[in-house]
Amino acid sequence: MNQLEARNGKIDFGVLFVILALMAIGWLSIFATGYKEGDFSIFDFSKAYGRQSVWIITSLVLGLMIMFVDVRFLPRMAFPFFVGVLGLLFLVLALGTVISGSRSWIDLGAGIRLQPSEFAKYAVALFFAKYLSVPSVSFDNSTHRRNMLLIVAIPALLVFFQGDTGSAIVFGSFILVFYRIGMPGFYVFLVFYITALFVATLLIKQFVLLILLLAIFSALIYWSRKKRTEIIRFLLMLFLSTVFIVSVNYIFSDVLKPHQKDRINVLIGKEYDPRGSAFNVNQSLIAIGSGSFDGKGFLQGTQTKYNFVPEQSTDFIFCTIGEEWGFIGSSVTVLLFVFLLIRLIVMAEKQRSEFSKYYIYSIAAIFFVHFLVNIGMTIAVVPVIGIPLPFVSYGGSAMWAFSLMMFTVLKLDMHRNSVL
Repeated sequence: MNQLEARNGKIDFGVLFVILALMAIGWLSIFATGYKEGDFSIFDFSKAYGRQSVWIITSLVLGLMIMFVDVRFLPRMAFPFFVGVLGLLFLVLALGTVISGSRSWIDLGAGIRLQPSEFAKYAVALFFAKYLSVPSVSFDNSTHRRNMLLIVAIPALLVFFQGDTGSAIVFGSFILVFYRIGMPGFYVFLVFYITALFVATLLIKQFVLLILLLAIFSALIYWSRKKRTEIIRFLLMLFLSTVFIVSVNYIFSDVLKPHQKDRINVLIGKEYDPRGSAFNVNQSLIAIGSGSFDGKGFLQGTQTKYNFVPEQSTDFIFCTIGEEWGFIGSSVTVLLFVFLLIRLIVMAEKQRSEFSKYYIYSIAAIFFVHFLVNIGMTIAVVPVIGIPLPFVSYGGSAMWAFSLMMFTVLKLDMHRNSVL
């Protein structure tokens, strides 16, 4: 037994339980969306629940394989795996299959498709953590900051060019890791400020919004009149905000796709068409609301049974939980995710290895964005951008990728006292 093995810890059974519980909740929900009376086979590959059974089993096999891998192999494989996934993303752009307007899939035949963008998140988390674990790397160094940004931005842009805006946005979760390693909170605030300004530009007349901004920044400059640096910063923000407001109509009209514009307009209340752009969200809200406190019961959901909600086994899987299991089932699902996220942060802080720490933080950030956006869009608090709910939504690529992410976390945590 070598020194590394001697320091092994035990697997975190709390996290493992959450993973298995979410898989079970997801499978039951997918089963409910596709079940027809008298037509049931758990491994029927012609049914979504049959295919999901296979994805779950193979994901657990992948997870088991990771648990038997030498933990020192994980940082070593980070760069080759990252390069390999980049190659797949380029391949998708050239030869990928177009589904729902996105060229995001590689058709493997026999009805099986691979979505490299899901594995790209895992690859970026590994390589990002590997880069940060180099002792000489510092966020204060401009070259290092540029390299960190490129590690995240290159895959994100490739995914964006595939037409998969939702997955591309998930890479923005790494801003939380940037903040953890020393990025000033001002830049996090800036992200939220730009988002709020974009929405305000769509809701408020341009002239009125410019007057409001001028008044706000004038007040801020007056209060900071003895601090030259602050005054310069506020003047620069005012100038850039003005440029942004003037150009946002072009972005909205000529850059965003029609369905993206419709979803944003519905979200901010600028338009509402229950049979058109707001149909998905409207049906989702009906399904969740009809579940009341304790739900209609398993296989009893009318919205679910009669497929009123489009993409109900993938993007809108949470509304099936809400309809059949009600507020209780929805709360249990949310609490499982909250527990998982808190546990990941606690885990990260316990790691002696910088690689392990920043990898786990990256996975926590990815899961947080998936959780927040997926459930948020089913209850109409964020735009519908189409990303899965981890371990719950239907899909082989997502299930495999999320399993790789989490079982790698479990493996690293077993060696929390080791420096990799």
